[in-house]
Amino acid sequence: MPIKKQPDIPIGLERARGRFERWRSSHTGRKPIPESLWTAAAELAREHGIFRTSKVLRLEFNKLKRRVQSSGRKARVTAAPAFVELVASESGGLSECVIELEGPKGKMRIQWKGITPPDLAGLSRTLWERK
Repeated sequence: MPIKKQPDIPIGLERARGRFERWRSSHTGRKPIPESLWTAAAELAREHGIFRTSKVLRLEFNKLKRRVQSSGRKARVTAAPAFVELVASESGGLSECVIELEGPKGKMRIQWKGITPPDLAGLSRTLWERK
């Protein structure tokens, strides 16, 4: 069974993860996380995003989000891609389709001429939803 490759973790997050792990291993039972660690986590969340920081540091997403929001400064928001290129695999029959999406943010029309039709659900989620 192949080993899953860990995504690259920025050095600042890696150091904070080490601090959290040392604190967790030195305490037994349910003790509140020290304010200094929460402050560091909130700063990192502003830089690297709340979701990624909560996963790497093993923190509750909503609690970290409240900490970031209560500090008054905004977390980093990643811009949606302006263009997404889809590369079809090499196979037999040609197909053509038109995909039209309409939602609260506007309308989108995709005309597909190619070898295989795209996964409509995955494509629309990728293009339409903000993560």
